[in-house]
Amino acid sequence: MALVVSAIAGIRVGRILDHRGPRTVMTSGSVLATLSLLVVAAAPNPAVFHAGWVLAGIAMACTFYQPAFAAITRWWAPEHVRALTVVTLAGGLASTVFAPLTAVLADHLSWRATYAVLAGILALVTVPAHAFALNAPWPQPADATAHADKSGTRSVTRSLPFRMLATALTLSAFAMYAVVIALVPLLLERGYSTTQAAWVLGLGGAGQTLGRTLYGSLARRTGVTTRTVTLIVLGGITTAALALVPGPYALLAALSVAAGTVRGNLTLLQATAVTDRWGTSHYGRLSGILAAPGATAAALAPFAGAALAGPLGGYPALFLTLAVLSAAAAAFAAFGKAARRHP
Repeated sequence: MALVVSAIAGIRVGRILDHRGPRTVMTSGSVLATLSLLVVAAAPNPAVFHAGWVLAGIAMACTFYQPAFAAITRWWAPEHVRALTVVTLAGGLASTVFAPLTAVLADHLSWRATYAVLAGILALVTVPAHAFALNAPWPQPADATAHADKSGTRSVTRSLPFRMLATALTLSAFAMYAVVIALVPLLLERGYSTTQAAWVLGLGGAGQTLGRTLYGSLARRTGVTTRTVTLIVLGGITTAALALVPGPYALLAALSVAAGTVRGNLTLLQATAVTDRWGTSHYGRLSGILAAPGATAAALAPFAGAALAGPLGGYPALFLTLAVLSAAAAAFAAFGKAARRHP
């Protein structure tokens, strides 16, 4: 629910970012994020608990990758890919650092106290950082004359290339996040232990970090549509391989790293999708609109994947279905290029 709220709120947040920059948005988001975790920690009933997560969803829209990408793109364009890579590498450490920390806290404190401690860390670190570090002047985009008004932005979002790209990224996001969550039950179904499955999943996370370091080189050597189609196809190939290859364990681990490498590249592909095609003007709004359906699909993918696994006959069949979905996503991405050539 929080992820869906974040996807919807991100459209409005993107428009504010375009006009005012990230300082107020991200500082307010950090304050709201702290409040939301405290509400969750103190919730006396499920209704208040869910309300806390709704607030968290709004805070996510103000503090996660989308506003950070908008800030970096405006401040560092056209050399923004390197800066985006650094931020996503740091963001990739979130689970690496905080999952063990949270586990330690949960071993010594109640879950409510754990949430309260994490809320305090969030407030102490991120509120001052956003309030005092994001104070550079907010420049006009390098292509300020392109799509300078609402009608220009609307013409982009209503264009066939934009819709094809949004469809491709949405299908790809659904397949990608369903694969991540379903990887553990896939391996359990094949007789591997929970620990072995967890290691394979963790190695996929390491692959994401590796993939992000490679994106800059890939961007310099490929065109935007070729890059988009290639990465989505590679995601489908790794998904199909996980479906068809039962072992040995080392090979499955290697496939997980390869799949993670593709996912890491896809994160930066999403971050640069608008700039590569329509410039930096109204990046926040266009990026928010482009990302909203994909973020919603990512939120629903774990539930949908689990629901489909039974009727399909197991998790290998689910992975094959997700590979086909990736192929469809690649076709939409390729069709978007054709639509740009022939409006």
